[in-house]
Amino acid sequence: MRKSYLIWTLVIGGGFMFVFLVALLSLVLLLSSNDDGVSGLGFGLPGDRIAVIDIEGVIFDSKPFSEQVKKFVDDPRVKAIILRIDSPGGGVAASQEIYSEIKRLREEKKKRFVVSMGSVAASGGYYIACAADKIVANPGTVTGSIGVIAEWYNYEELLKLARLKPEVFKSGKFKDTGSPTRRLTEEEKAYFQGLIDQMYNQFLNAVIEARNGKKNLTDEHIRKLADGRVYTGQEAVDVGLVDELGDLQEAIRIAARLVGISGEPQVVTPPKPRPRSLLDLLMSSDIADNITRLVPEQLRGPNSGAAVQFEYLWK
Repeated sequence: MRKSYLIWTLVIGGGFMFVFLVALLSLVLLLSSNDDGVSGLGFGLPGDRIAVIDIEGVIFDSKPFSEQVKKFVDDPRVKAIILRIDSPGGGVAASQEIYSEIKRLREEKKKRFVVSMGSVAASGGYYIACAADKIVANPGTVTGSIGVIAEWYNYEELLKLARLKPEVFKSGKFKDTGSPTRRLTEEEKAYFQGLIDQMYNQFLNAVIEARNGKKNLTDEHIRKLADGRVYTGQEAVDVGLVDELGDLQEAIRIAARLVGISGEPQVVTPPKPRPRSLLDLLMSSDIADNITRLVPEQLRGPNSGAAVQFEYLWK
């Protein structure tokens, strides 16, 4: 009898303990994210917040950034957004779309943006930074690389060795410009250089708009700095391309001062996406693109796609 009583006591006690642990875990998960699914150090409490959004790796698409920033722009508790950039840049259009969205949100939503540069924030990464209210870099950050690049492999001699000859029908003389099966003509080189120059001037104008007058920078001085070279964070501050030196925590403090938050602000971040498995990638509608993305960027080679790519990219 006593043995049976002891067993039931242990079972019931264990059940209560299990329910308690489940409830405690649920409470922790609830407090570590707010009602928008945003996680971080805010613990779901009311008050002024600063959001931190990561922009990492080569920039192929602006959609991931747009999906993350929309979680914060309509939240009145979020007073400022930190853009933690660790990127060598990427596609011209993708970089421009993120830049334009930041500018629009600053104007329409009255949000303040501060850039915190990580190891690298070059080319398209720097282009994006130019849209922010303040740029903060580490002394050893690699930044700058203001310019445009397009490159691809020419397979003409390889095709000759294989005794292969492409046959091309086209509607205009520039339709196959950039084909890897032949050399560019002088006219085509001038045509491509014209495109490069246009995209470079778009980049240059964004830098001039953002940095003109900083450290007594003039348009002419900025043009001299924008020759494609990279700068350390310390050099970038010295020449006026970056506002201040500091790490992520310093950028958060700067953002807090900009929006008048006293004391330590609550910091929130978007929820991290679930890592995609090989099966997820293969089941996606864009299988070919997903398989390409499984290959490291360094192994893909320039222009792994079908068309010539113009890039704000530090290589």
